[in-house]
Amino acid sequence: MASITETHLIVNRGLSIPLNEIELRASRSSGPGGQHANKTESRIEAVYDVTKSSAPTDSQRAKIVKRHGAVVRATAQDERSQLRNRELALTRLGMRIADALVIRRSRVATKPSRASKQRRVAEKKARSQTKAARRRPAADD
Repeated sequence: MASITETHLIVNRGLSIPLNEIELRASRSSGPGGQHANKTESRIEAVYDVTKSSAPTDSQRAKIVKRHGAVVRATAQDERSQLRNRELALTRLGMRIADALVIRRSRVATKPSRASKQRRVAEKKARSQTKAARRRPAADD
């Protein structure tokens, strides 16, 4: 999980982004809230331009761009406080970037085992016998 220091957004052990490379924009929150929500700019949008940043390595930059594009955004308007929304937006931005850097293992296709095939056939036969027992007897019996 991403953490925030006074000068950096720590994404993981291998990547720490200076906060001066992240643009923070404040705007009015949407939704209900009365006068407070209508007058304060508590919604925060954190914008990080990956291509202009010096923090990630070339391979990290390529992974982030492939997954999220050249510009990564995260917003927060959950709280009344602009400061709390700033923390939430930065944390969400860090989590998105960390998610892009995770190496996903590809699924290895496997064939069903002989025992599983036999179980499947046995279940089909049992179900067939159950249904056959429900049928009316033949007219010649």
